[in-house]
Amino acid sequence: MRRITWIAAIVMCAAIMLAGCGKKDAAAVLKDLDHVVSKLESYQGTGTMMLHTGQQPQEYQVDVWYQNPSYYRIALKNAKKDITQIVLRNDEGVFVLTPSLNKSFRFQSDWPEKQGQVYLYQTLIHSILADSSRQFATEKDSYVFDVAANYQTASLVRQKIWLSKENYAPQQVQVSDANANVVVEVKFNQFEFDKKFDKDSFEMQRNMTSMNVTTLPTVSQVDENGNPIDDGSVPIPQDQLAGKTQELGSFGIIEPAYTPEGVKLHDTQQIKNAADHSVLLRYSGTYNYTLRESRPQDMEVSMTPGTLLFLGHTVGHLSGEDLKTLAWTYDGIEYRLTSADLPQDEMINIAASLQDQPGK
Repeated sequence: MRRITWIAAIVMCAAIMLAGCGKKDAAAVLKDLDHVVSKLESYQGTGTMMLHTGQQPQEYQVDVWYQNPSYYRIALKNAKKDITQIVLRNDEGVFVLTPSLNKSFRFQSDWPEKQGQVYLYQTLIHSILADSSRQFATEKDSYVFDVAANYQTASLVRQKIWLSKENYAPQQVQVSDANANVVVEVKFNQFEFDKKFDKDSFEMQRNMTSMNVTTLPTVSQVDENGNPIDDGSVPIPQDQLAGKTQELGSFGIIEPAYTPEGVKLHDTQQIKNAADHSVLLRYSGTYNYTLRESRPQDMEVSMTPGTLLFLGHTVGHLSGEDLKTLAWTYDGIEYRLTSADLPQDEMINIAASLQDQPGK
């Protein structure tokens, strides 16, 4: 009986030792993450992003592509309004595309090297590696890190990142404010390392037309003379193919849902007979600023050098020194917020609050 007891004890100790060998501490995980991100060649991830910045949470579908060394494609689709914007980086620059309106904005920027985003794998891993006071925990199938957030706005303080134990793929991210309220949440439902992309996957024209690919004739839809066969699909309007935009008309006046404390709307002005339906809103008080809203007529607009800012629902371009301007486009409308004294955080708050506001 004693011999059996000793054998059972030895077996139990061996099992405990083997189980312990399968666990990794924070130092081992960090070493692995440093290796993974340094050898990163490509990836594709899809999921949902929830923004808790307004009166109602806003949901977006996110599709992220990366190819070494510096090609990026991020598609953000508003699940409610069916609006898709694509942030694209290739050898020609950084673009914000709205394929449904045939609009593109081109920026001169080193994004995202210095201005990462919550849905970019490199940004998440670098934030883990950089925070010496990071907190580490394990869950059933995840390694969980609680680290400092660094997203160009002081209102986002901490972030919690879940990584797969199997291959360190991101599973979930929660970014919180100073009161521990979750402001931004991303949940990945798919993430693939070493994704193989087509040669033109990061080209601007490919991404402008791919969203409307069903409206273009294919090789199988032509007759023996090479003429397109009418299959009932709706073609792209000829004025768009010629480099012109559709006339969408006036959008009224869109007021931000947020104004800084001590600031009031001073006046509004619709510029008469303006082809782009320009509207000016002037605010005064603690801070003084002007908001210009318009429908740009040019298909492609180029911006001066500046900084790209994450606005949640889209990306903005901040330029200027003493007089700063934050410019962005959404749902066919270009916004330009200009001020000499408005802090960057407040610019971002105002821009975010314009999302889904109706015209009056």
